This record gives sequence, structure tokens and C-alpha cells, in this order.
Amino acid sequence: MGMALDESHDDDEVFTDRDVTYLVNKTLFEKVKPVAIDYVQTPRGEGFKLSSNMDAAGGGCGSSCSSC
Repeated sequence: MGMALDESHDDDEVFTDRDVTYLVNKTLFEKVKPVAIDYVQTPRGEGFKLSSNMDAAGGGCGSSCSSC
């Protein structure tokens, strides 16, 4: 799971939170919801951290789905 800039498509769920619009493919969203997006700052850098139920299930990209 990752983040990218994209245009809305017919198969997307669209959410707006704090004036930021998020697009999530509906099929993927059903597998990973709920999704939390946080901005984190660590000694290794800063960036967005994505977490979902998929993390606990051991799917996706391993132990952490982070875009840092």
C-alpha cells in the first residue's frame, strides 16, 4: 500500500479530511479498511505513514506499510 498523486476514477472511494482529498480503489479499500494516515518525523526522516488492518494480517509490504 502506498500513496501517489492521481485523478479520480469510477472505481475509487473518495474521502476528504482537513481539506485533503483521498482516493482509494474500492476493491483495495474493502480489503484494508480502516486506513490511518499520519505524518511522522523520526531521526531517519519524515513522511506519511499508512497503517491498516492489512498490516496485522501480514499482507502487503511486510511489517510496516510506510511511505517514509
